[in-house]
Amino acid sequence: MRKFWDNPGELAGQSVRPARELPVPELLRIGSVEIRPATVLAPMAGVTDTVFRRFIRNLGGCGLIMTEFTSADGVLRAKDQKAKRYLHFYEDEHPISAQLFGSNPQVMGEAARMVEDLGFDLVDLNLGCPAKKVVKCNGGSGLLRDLPAIGRIFQAIRSAVKVPFTVKFRAGWSDEEIVCVELAKMAEDCGLCAVALHARTREQGYSGQARWDWIGAIKDAVKIPVIGNGDIRIPEDACRMVAETGCDAVMIGRTAPSNPWIFRQIEQYVGSGQYDQPAESDRYQMIRTYFQMLIEEELPDAVGKMKQFASWFTHGVPGGAGLRKAIYESKSAPEILTRVEEFFEARLCSAGILARGD
Repeated sequence: MRKFWDNPGELAGQSVRPARELPVPELLRIGSVEIRPATVLAPMAGVTDTVFRRFIRNLGGCGLIMTEFTSADGVLRAKDQKAKRYLHFYEDEHPISAQLFGSNPQVMGEAARMVEDLGFDLVDLNLGCPAKKVVKCNGGSGLLRDLPAIGRIFQAIRSAVKVPFTVKFRAGWSDEEIVCVELAKMAEDCGLCAVALHARTREQGYSGQARWDWIGAIKDAVKIPVIGNGDIRIPEDACRMVAETGCDAVMIGRTAPSNPWIFRQIEQYVGSGQYDQPAESDRYQMIRTYFQMLIEEELPDAVGKMKQFASWFTHGVPGGAGLRKAIYESKSAPEILTRVEEFFEARLCSAGILARGD
């Protein structure tokens, strides 16, 4: 599935807020679950596995993490190894939400019950994925053209679990078929505990600009918490979204792989009006830490993950093209880690940073 990843603009030094805005809330309550601060790592296919989730959590500032979207049919198949891998998590990941997709209400309810039994804090329904292979099975955003079917799924999952139940959806299939307010009201009526809107349509995919006014319209229409998602690239964007829409929390997806510090930066910005930009030594430590975590987890696709993340993690690094080439040509995970260490240690030594012990 093509992702259309955005690369946030490069900033230098510290960023300072010239005037106070409405900050991202310190606390979000979804049912019985407390989320501190009110920031959420969006579920992303091929990205938010247990390694990346713990990596983000350890960097600080992220209140809630979510799994990759997982097929409800796969959850019910005892031998589905992909579903088992997607739903694997560790105790230090709490609070954590499992995201499911599918179209059969009975299957969705059973899968949600199994997710609850695994110990997840929340269960979330995916109504946002625009991928053709998901949509053609009437999953993800494919359901946005059939609100009665969504209602039946809402009722099946709500009656199956006691943990908080939420939904993430897009504004509609197209600009001519906007259903987000109606869908949010239905979610509230069916007993869901919160809604999250990616403020684009299915037809937009990941292109164009997110329409934050749709988030504000939902916030005006329901009493349950509303989480805003779309085009948060820097901390200022997060506070601006809260100020413009009144949303209760912000969800960040594509920015996180390029700037894993974004959640910590938002927390700093809310507290002081400014935030730190990582130095090159910080980026080196970040890449090395993530790659080491992948190796220790012994994931079958660790090499592929390293090559996938190399383009995001090295964005803006002087000479990064050479490092990416060395990573892409490597045959094993330890070899990739060695190439990263050689590249950064040469750069930092030439700058006198390692020699000073920084």
